[in-house]
Amino acid sequence: MVTFDGFIPADGGVCAAKGFTAGGVNIGVKKGSEKKDLALVYCVKKCAAAAVYTTNKVQGAPITVTKRNLESTKGYARAIVANSGNANTCNPNGVEIAEKICKLTAETLRIEKEDVIIASTGVIGQPLSFEPFETGLPVLAAEISELGGDSACDAIMTTDTFRKQFAVEFELGGVKCSLGGISKGSGMINPNMATLLAFITTDANISVEMLKTALNVVNSVTYNMVCVDGDTSTNDMVCVMASGLAGNKEIVSEDADYEIFVNALYAVMVNLARETARDGEGATKLLECIVRGAPDEEVAKSVAKSVISSNLFKAAMSAADANWGRILCAIGYAEGGFDISKTEVELASSYGRITVCKNGAGVSFSEEEAFKLLSEDEIRIYVDLRSGEGEAVAWGCDLTGEYVKINANYRS
Repeated sequence: MVTFDGFIPADGGVCAAKGFTAGGVNIGVKKGSEKKDLALVYCVKKCAAAAVYTTNKVQGAPITVTKRNLESTKGYARAIVANSGNANTCNPNGVEIAEKICKLTAETLRIEKEDVIIASTGVIGQPLSFEPFETGLPVLAAEISELGGDSACDAIMTTDTFRKQFAVEFELGGVKCSLGGISKGSGMINPNMATLLAFITTDANISVEMLKTALNVVNSVTYNMVCVDGDTSTNDMVCVMASGLAGNKEIVSEDADYEIFVNALYAVMVNLARETARDGEGATKLLECIVRGAPDEEVAKSVAKSVISSNLFKAAMSAADANWGRILCAIGYAEGGFDISKTEVELASSYGRITVCKNGAGVSFSEEEAFKLLSEDEIRIYVDLRSGEGEAVAWGCDLTGEYVKINANYRS
Protein backbone atom coordinates (compact mmCIF):
# COMPACT_ATOMS: atom_id res chain seq x y z
CA MET A 1 0.00 0.00 0.00
CA VAL A 2 1.24 3.47 -0.93
CA THR A 3 0.30 6.17 1.60
CA PHE A 4 0.31 9.94 1.21
CA ASP A 5 0.43 12.78 3.71
CA GLY A 6 -2.99 14.33 4.23
CA PHE A 7 -4.92 11.28 3.05
CA ILE A 8 -6.22 8.80 5.59
CA PRO A 9 -6.90 5.22 4.40
CA ALA A 10 -10.60 4.42 4.87
CA ASP A 11 -12.82 1.36 4.88
CA GLY A 12 -15.62 0.62 2.46
CA GLY A 13 -13.95 0.70 -0.95
CA VAL A 14 -16.55 1.74 -3.49
CA CYS A 15 -19.03 2.43 -0.65
CA ALA A 16 -16.74 4.69 1.38
CA ALA A 17 -18.30 7.84 -0.08
CA LYS A 18 -21.66 9.21 1.06
CA GLY A 19 -24.68 8.14 -0.97
CA PHE A 20 -23.30 4.92 -2.44
CA THR A 21 -24.44 1.32 -1.93
CA ALA A 22 -23.24 -1.82 -3.69
CA GLY A 23 -23.45 -5.58 -3.79
CA GLY A 24 -22.71 -8.72 -5.73
CA VAL A 25 -24.43 -12.08 -6.33
CA ASN A 26 -24.19 -15.18 -8.48
CA ILE A 27 -26.76 -15.24 -11.28
CA GLY A 28 -25.21 -18.00 -13.39
CA VAL A 29 -23.62 -15.99 -16.20
CA LYS A 30 -21.19 -18.88 -16.62
CA LYS A 31 -23.09 -22.13 -16.20
CA GLY A 32 -21.83 -24.35 -13.42
CA SER A 33 -19.96 -21.59 -11.62
CA GLU A 34 -20.94 -20.66 -8.09
CA LYS A 35 -18.76 -17.53 -8.05
CA LYS A 36 -20.45 -14.15 -7.69
CA ASP A 37 -20.73 -12.75 -11.20
CA LEU A 38 -22.94 -9.66 -11.10
CA ALA A 39 -22.07 -6.41 -9.32
CA LEU A 40 -24.17 -3.32 -8.79
CA VAL A 41 -23.14 0.13 -7.52
CA TYR A 42 -25.89 2.69 -6.92
CA CYS A 43 -26.11 6.30 -5.75
CA VAL A 44 -29.12 8.02 -4.20
CA LYS A 45 -28.68 10.99 -6.56
CA LYS A 46 -27.32 11.78 -10.00
CA CYS A 47 -23.55 11.97 -10.04
CA ALA A 48 -21.03 13.72 -12.21
CA ALA A 49 -19.37 10.88 -14.09
CA ALA A 50 -16.33 10.30 -16.28
CA ALA A 51 -14.80 7.26 -17.91
CA VAL A 52 -11.85 6.13 -19.99
CA TYR A 53 -11.89 3.09 -22.24
CA THR A 54 -9.71 0.59 -24.02
CA THR A 55 -7.92 1.72 -27.17
CA ASN A 56 -8.32 -1.71 -28.71
CA LYS A 57 -10.13 -1.47 -32.07
CA VAL A 58 -12.25 -4.41 -30.91
CA GLN A 59 -14.44 -3.12 -28.09
CA GLY A 60 -17.03 -4.86 -25.97
CA ALA A 61 -20.69 -3.96 -26.43
CA PRO A 62 -20.90 -2.53 -22.88
CA ILE A 63 -18.36 0.13 -23.82
CA THR A 64 -20.46 1.18 -26.82
CA VAL A 65 -23.56 1.47 -24.64
CA THR A 66 -21.80 3.25 -21.76
CA LYS A 67 -20.35 5.83 -24.15
CA ARG A 68 -23.82 6.48 -25.57
CA ASN A 69 -25.37 6.80 -22.13
CA LEU A 70 -22.80 9.25 -20.79
CA GLU A 71 -23.04 11.31 -23.97
CA SER A 72 -26.84 11.34 -23.66
CA THR A 73 -26.77 12.57 -20.04
CA LYS A 74 -23.85 14.95 -20.70
CA GLY A 75 -21.73 13.17 -18.12
CA TYR A 76 -24.10 12.09 -15.37
CA ALA A 77 -24.95 8.64 -13.98
CA ARG A 78 -26.51 6.91 -10.97
CA ALA A 79 -25.59 3.24 -11.26
CA ILE A 80 -22.95 0.80 -12.45
CA VAL A 81 -23.87 -2.75 -13.40
CA ALA A 82 -21.06 -5.17 -14.24
CA ASN A 83 -20.85 -8.89 -14.87
CA SER A 84 -17.94 -11.31 -14.97
CA GLY A 85 -17.82 -14.65 -16.78
CA ASN A 86 -18.61 -13.23 -20.23
CA ALA A 87 -17.15 -10.15 -21.96
CA ASN A 88 -20.14 -9.64 -24.27
CA THR A 89 -17.66 -8.84 -27.03
CA CYS A 90 -17.83 -9.80 -30.73
CA ASN A 91 -21.46 -10.90 -30.34
CA PRO A 92 -23.94 -9.96 -33.13
CA ASN A 93 -26.55 -9.03 -30.51
CA GLY A 94 -24.12 -7.72 -27.90
CA VAL A 95 -25.32 -4.11 -27.94
CA GLU A 96 -28.95 -5.25 -27.76
CA ILE A 97 -28.20 -7.38 -24.69
CA ALA A 98 -26.24 -4.58 -23.00
CA GLU A 99 -29.09 -2.12 -23.60
CA LYS A 100 -31.64 -4.60 -22.20
CA ILE A 101 -29.52 -5.01 -19.07
CA CYS A 102 -29.38 -1.22 -18.66
CA LYS A 103 -33.15 -0.98 -19.12
CA LEU A 104 -33.76 -3.72 -16.56
CA THR A 105 -31.35 -2.07 -14.11
CA ALA A 106 -33.11 1.26 -14.54
CA GLU A 107 -36.58 -0.23 -14.07
CA THR A 108 -35.44 -2.11 -10.98
CA LEU A 109 -33.83 0.97 -9.40
CA ARG A 110 -36.49 3.37 -10.74
CA ILE A 111 -34.01 5.53 -12.62
CA GLU A 112 -33.45 6.38 -16.30
CA LYS A 113 -31.68 3.73 -18.42
CA GLU A 114 -29.25 6.38 -19.67
CA ASP A 115 -28.12 6.83 -16.06
CA VAL A 116 -26.58 3.34 -16.08
CA ILE A 117 -22.91 2.57 -16.73
CA ILE A 118 -22.49 -1.04 -17.88
CA ALA A 119 -19.37 -3.21 -18.02
CA SER A 120 -18.54 -6.85 -18.65
CA THR A 121 -15.43 -9.03 -18.32
CA GLY A 122 -14.66 -12.63 -19.16
CA VAL A 123 -14.42 -14.79 -22.27
CA ILE A 124 -14.56 -12.99 -25.63
CA GLY A 125 -16.84 -14.23 -28.41
CA GLN A 126 -19.30 -16.20 -26.29
CA PRO A 127 -23.05 -15.42 -26.50
CA LEU A 128 -24.41 -13.70 -23.39
CA SER A 129 -27.89 -14.75 -22.28
CA PHE A 130 -30.21 -12.12 -20.89
CA GLU A 131 -32.19 -14.66 -18.85
CA PRO A 132 -29.86 -14.79 -15.80
CA PHE A 133 -30.10 -11.00 -15.48
CA GLU A 134 -33.92 -11.08 -15.58
CA THR A 135 -34.05 -13.28 -12.50
CA GLY A 136 -30.84 -12.22 -10.73
CA LEU A 137 -30.70 -8.46 -11.06
CA PRO A 138 -33.85 -7.72 -9.00
CA VAL A 139 -32.48 -9.99 -6.26
CA LEU A 140 -29.18 -8.08 -6.27
CA ALA A 141 -30.90 -4.68 -6.25
CA ALA A 142 -32.78 -5.69 -3.11
CA GLU A 143 -29.52 -6.65 -1.37
CA ILE A 144 -27.24 -3.68 -2.06
CA SER A 145 -26.07 -1.78 1.00
CA GLU A 146 -23.34 0.47 2.37
CA LEU A 147 -21.54 -2.73 3.41
CA GLY A 148 -21.70 -4.31 -0.05
CA GLY A 149 -18.34 -3.19 -1.43
CA ASP A 150 -16.66 -6.54 -0.79
CA SER A 151 -19.40 -8.45 -2.59
CA ALA A 152 -19.29 -6.10 -5.57
CA CYS A 153 -15.52 -6.52 -5.72
CA ASP A 154 -15.86 -10.32 -5.64
CA ALA A 155 -18.39 -10.25 -8.45
CA ILE A 156 -16.15 -8.50 -10.98
CA MET A 157 -13.13 -10.76 -10.41
CA THR A 158 -12.09 -13.38 -12.99
CA THR A 159 -8.60 -14.87 -12.58
CA ASP A 160 -7.83 -12.37 -9.79
CA THR A 161 -6.58 -14.06 -6.62
CA PHE A 162 -7.55 -11.29 -4.20
CA ARG A 163 -9.79 -8.24 -3.90
CA LYS A 164 -8.48 -4.93 -5.13
CA GLN A 165 -10.09 -2.06 -3.27
CA PHE A 166 -8.90 1.08 -1.54
CA ALA A 167 -10.36 4.29 -0.14
CA VAL A 168 -9.15 7.53 1.45
CA GLU A 169 -10.52 10.44 3.45
CA PHE A 170 -9.42 14.03 2.83
CA GLU A 171 -10.60 17.60 3.25
CA LEU A 172 -11.71 20.21 0.73
CA GLY A 173 -12.20 23.67 2.23
CA GLY A 174 -12.47 22.16 5.70
CA VAL A 175 -15.13 19.66 4.57
CA LYS A 176 -14.47 15.94 5.01
CA CYS A 177 -14.66 13.97 1.75
CA SER A 178 -14.17 10.32 0.83
CA LEU A 179 -13.01 8.63 -2.35
CA GLY A 180 -12.69 4.89 -2.93
CA GLY A 181 -12.90 2.18 -5.52
CA ILE A 182 -12.75 -1.43 -6.59
CA SER A 183 -10.81 -2.87 -9.49
CA LYS A 184 -10.28 -6.17 -11.25
CA GLY A 185 -7.48 -7.28 -13.50
CA SER A 186 -4.92 -10.06 -13.59
CA GLY A 187 -4.28 -10.95 -17.24
CA MET A 188 -4.68 -9.37 -20.69
CA ILE A 189 -3.23 -6.20 -19.24
CA ASN A 190 -1.24 -3.70 -21.25
CA PRO A 191 -3.54 -0.70 -20.99
CA ASN A 192 -3.41 2.39 -23.10
CA MET A 193 -5.97 3.94 -20.78
CA ALA A 194 -6.81 1.62 -17.92
CA THR A 195 -6.76 -1.99 -16.89
CA LEU A 196 -9.81 -4.12 -17.35
CA LEU A 197 -12.41 -2.74 -14.90
CA ALA A 198 -12.22 -0.12 -12.16
CA PHE A 199 -15.12 1.66 -10.49
CA ILE A 200 -14.39 4.68 -8.30
CA THR A 201 -16.81 6.78 -6.26
CA THR A 202 -16.50 9.99 -4.27
CA ASP A 203 -18.79 12.32 -2.36
CA ALA A 204 -16.69 15.34 -3.35
CA ASN A 205 -18.54 18.05 -5.27
CA ILE A 206 -16.80 18.47 -8.63
CA SER A 207 -18.02 19.42 -12.10
CA VAL A 208 -18.19 16.92 -14.94
CA GLU A 209 -15.46 18.70 -16.89
CA MET A 210 -13.07 18.84 -13.94
CA LEU A 211 -13.80 15.18 -13.14
CA LYS A 212 -12.94 14.20 -16.71
CA THR A 213 -9.73 16.21 -16.56
CA ALA A 214 -8.71 14.70 -13.23
CA LEU A 215 -9.39 11.13 -14.38
CA ASN A 216 -7.33 11.53 -17.54
CA VAL A 217 -4.42 13.13 -15.68
CA VAL A 218 -4.29 10.47 -12.96
CA ASN A 219 -4.95 7.57 -15.30
CA SER A 220 -1.94 8.48 -17.42
CA VAL A 221 0.43 7.92 -14.48
CA THR A 222 -1.32 4.96 -12.81
CA TYR A 223 -3.28 2.37 -14.77
CA ASN A 224 -1.64 3.46 -18.00
CA MET A 225 1.73 2.53 -16.51
CA VAL A 226 0.86 -1.11 -15.76
CA CYS A 227 1.74 -4.13 -17.89
CA VAL A 228 1.24 -7.79 -17.04
CA ASP A 229 1.48 -9.53 -20.39
CA GLY A 230 1.44 -7.03 -23.26
CA ASP A 231 -2.20 -7.71 -24.26
CA THR A 232 -4.67 -4.83 -24.30
CA SER A 233 -8.17 -5.99 -23.31
CA THR A 234 -11.26 -5.34 -25.40
CA ASN A 235 -13.30 -4.35 -22.35
CA ASP A 236 -11.03 -2.02 -20.35
CA MET A 237 -12.93 0.69 -18.51
CA VAL A 238 -12.25 2.99 -15.58
CA CYS A 239 -15.12 5.18 -14.42
CA VAL A 240 -15.56 7.68 -11.61
CA MET A 241 -18.82 8.91 -10.08
CA ALA A 242 -19.01 11.99 -7.82
CA SER A 243 -22.16 12.50 -5.74
CA GLY A 244 -21.26 15.89 -4.24
CA LEU A 245 -22.92 14.84 -0.98
CA ALA A 246 -19.89 15.85 1.11
CA GLY A 247 -21.07 19.42 0.64
CA ASN A 248 -17.81 21.11 -0.31
CA LYS A 249 -17.81 24.08 -2.68
CA GLU A 250 -18.03 22.69 -6.22
CA ILE A 251 -14.67 22.33 -7.98
CA VAL A 252 -15.04 24.08 -11.34
CA SER A 253 -11.44 25.04 -12.12
CA GLU A 254 -7.89 23.83 -11.55
CA ASP A 255 -7.58 25.55 -8.19
CA ALA A 256 -6.10 24.38 -4.87
CA ASP A 257 -9.11 22.13 -4.11
CA TYR A 258 -8.76 20.54 -7.54
CA GLU A 259 -5.13 19.69 -6.77
CA ILE A 260 -6.15 18.05 -3.50
CA PHE A 261 -8.84 16.07 -5.32
CA VAL A 262 -6.37 14.94 -7.98
CA ASN A 263 -3.96 13.74 -5.30
CA ALA A 264 -6.76 11.84 -3.53
CA LEU A 265 -7.73 10.20 -6.82
CA TYR A 266 -4.07 9.35 -7.39
CA ALA A 267 -3.78 7.83 -3.92
CA VAL A 268 -6.61 5.41 -4.71
CA MET A 269 -5.75 4.65 -8.33
CA VAL A 270 -2.03 4.09 -7.77
CA ASN A 271 -2.80 1.54 -5.06
CA LEU A 272 -5.30 -0.26 -7.27
CA ALA A 273 -2.88 -0.18 -10.21
CA ARG A 274 0.03 -1.59 -8.17
CA GLU A 275 -2.15 -4.40 -6.85
CA THR A 276 -3.20 -5.24 -10.41
CA ALA A 277 0.45 -5.72 -11.33
CA ARG A 278 1.13 -7.69 -8.15
CA ASP A 279 -1.76 -10.03 -8.96
CA GLY A 280 -0.68 -10.67 -12.55
CA GLU A 281 -1.63 -14.15 -13.68
CA GLY A 282 0.87 -16.63 -12.25
CA ALA A 283 2.99 -13.84 -10.76
CA THR A 284 5.11 -14.18 -7.64
CA LYS A 285 6.68 -10.71 -7.63
CA LEU A 286 5.68 -7.09 -8.08
CA LEU A 287 8.12 -5.15 -10.28
CA GLU A 288 8.37 -1.37 -9.98
CA CYS A 289 10.59 0.55 -12.40
CA ILE A 290 11.52 4.09 -11.35
CA VAL A 291 13.09 6.16 -14.12
CA ARG A 292 14.84 9.46 -13.46
CA GLY A 293 17.04 11.79 -15.50
CA ALA A 294 15.08 11.41 -18.75
CA PRO A 295 14.91 14.26 -21.29
CA ASP A 296 11.19 14.63 -20.44
CA GLU A 297 8.32 12.78 -18.79
CA GLU A 298 7.19 11.02 -21.98
CA VAL A 299 10.63 9.47 -22.51
CA ALA A 300 10.71 8.46 -18.85
CA LYS A 301 7.33 6.76 -19.23
CA SER A 302 8.46 4.97 -22.38
CA VAL A 303 11.58 3.61 -20.69
CA ALA A 304 9.81 2.55 -17.48
CA LYS A 305 7.04 0.78 -19.40
CA SER A 306 9.56 -0.89 -21.72
CA VAL A 307 11.49 -2.41 -18.82
CA ILE A 308 8.52 -3.87 -16.95
CA SER A 309 7.01 -5.13 -20.24
CA SER A 310 10.08 -7.13 -21.32
CA ASN A 311 9.21 -10.83 -21.19
CA LEU A 312 12.90 -11.73 -21.02
CA PHE A 313 13.44 -9.49 -18.01
CA LYS A 314 10.21 -10.66 -16.38
CA ALA A 315 11.32 -14.27 -16.76
CA ALA A 316 14.70 -13.46 -15.23
CA MET A 317 12.97 -11.91 -12.23
CA SER A 318 10.97 -15.09 -11.77
CA ALA A 319 14.26 -16.93 -11.26
CA ALA A 320 15.84 -14.12 -9.19
CA ASP A 321 18.50 -13.79 -11.89
CA ALA A 322 20.21 -10.37 -11.97
CA ASN A 323 20.43 -10.42 -15.76
CA TRP A 324 20.79 -6.65 -16.02
CA GLY A 325 21.62 -6.85 -19.72
CA ARG A 326 17.95 -7.50 -20.39
CA ILE A 327 17.13 -4.21 -18.66
CA LEU A 328 19.58 -2.32 -20.88
CA CYS A 329 18.13 -4.06 -23.93
CA ALA A 330 14.60 -2.95 -23.00
CA ILE A 331 15.79 0.60 -22.33
CA GLY A 332 17.51 0.62 -25.70
CA TYR A 333 14.39 -0.08 -27.74
CA ALA A 334 12.18 2.35 -25.81
CA GLU A 335 10.99 5.35 -27.81
CA GLY A 336 12.81 8.64 -27.21
CA GLY A 337 16.26 10.12 -27.63
CA PHE A 338 18.93 9.78 -24.94
CA ASP A 339 22.55 8.68 -24.57
CA ILE A 340 22.56 5.07 -23.34
CA SER A 341 26.23 5.42 -22.37
CA LYS A 342 25.18 7.65 -19.44
CA THR A 343 22.69 5.16 -18.02
CA GLU A 344 22.90 3.76 -14.51
CA VAL A 345 20.80 0.85 -13.16
CA GLU A 346 20.23 -0.33 -9.59
CA LEU A 347 18.16 -3.22 -8.25
CA ALA A 348 16.50 -3.05 -4.83
CA SER A 349 14.14 -4.86 -2.49
CA SER A 350 13.55 -5.06 1.24
CA TYR A 351 16.79 -7.07 1.37
CA GLY A 352 18.95 -4.20 0.08
CA ARG A 353 20.13 -2.33 -2.99
CA ILE A 354 22.90 -3.01 -5.53
CA THR A 355 24.29 -1.21 -8.57
CA VAL A 356 24.52 -3.42 -11.67
CA CYS A 357 25.31 -0.88 -14.40
CA LYS A 358 27.12 2.47 -14.68
CA ASN A 359 27.68 4.54 -17.79
CA GLY A 360 25.88 1.92 -19.87
CA ALA A 361 28.24 -0.88 -18.83
CA GLY A 362 28.24 -3.60 -16.20
CA VAL A 363 29.97 -3.27 -12.84
CA SER A 364 31.15 -5.92 -10.44
CA PHE A 365 28.57 -7.17 -7.91
CA SER A 366 27.89 -10.29 -5.86
CA GLU A 367 25.60 -12.69 -7.74
CA GLU A 368 24.83 -14.40 -4.42
CA GLU A 369 23.71 -11.14 -2.80
CA ALA A 370 21.76 -10.21 -5.94
CA PHE A 371 19.93 -13.54 -5.82
CA LYS A 372 18.89 -12.93 -2.20
CA LEU A 373 17.78 -9.41 -3.08
CA LEU A 374 15.70 -10.61 -6.04
CA SER A 375 14.12 -13.44 -4.07
CA GLU A 376 11.86 -10.94 -2.29
CA ASP A 377 8.29 -10.49 -3.53
CA GLU A 378 8.62 -6.79 -4.39
CA ILE A 379 11.48 -5.65 -6.66
CA ARG A 380 12.39 -2.09 -7.61
CA ILE A 381 14.45 -1.21 -10.68
CA TYR A 382 16.05 2.25 -10.57
CA VAL A 383 17.08 3.68 -13.93
CA ASP A 384 18.90 7.01 -14.19
CA LEU A 385 19.37 8.20 -17.78
CA ARG A 386 21.32 11.28 -16.62
CA SER A 387 19.92 13.25 -19.56
CA GLY A 388 17.34 15.61 -18.04
CA GLU A 389 14.66 16.07 -15.39
CA GLY A 390 11.97 13.66 -16.64
CA GLU A 391 10.65 11.04 -14.19
CA ALA A 392 8.13 8.18 -14.32
CA VAL A 393 7.14 4.95 -12.58
CA ALA A 394 5.71 1.76 -14.09
CA TRP A 395 4.52 -1.50 -12.57
CA GLY A 396 4.65 -5.07 -13.78
CA CYS A 397 5.24 -8.59 -12.51
CA ASP A 398 7.45 -11.59 -13.16
CA LEU A 399 6.59 -14.15 -15.84
CA THR A 400 6.14 -17.73 -14.69
CA GLY A 401 5.05 -21.03 -16.17
CA GLU A 402 1.78 -20.67 -14.28
CA TYR A 403 0.80 -17.82 -16.62
CA VAL A 404 0.85 -20.27 -19.55
CA LYS A 405 -1.20 -22.84 -17.62
CA ILE A 406 -3.87 -20.29 -16.72
CA ASN A 407 -4.27 -19.02 -20.27
CA ALA A 408 -4.00 -22.40 -21.95
CA ASN A 409 -7.13 -23.46 -20.06
CA TYR A 410 -8.98 -20.12 -19.80
CA ARG A 411 -12.17 -21.26 -21.56
CA SER A 412 -12.45 -24.63 -19.82
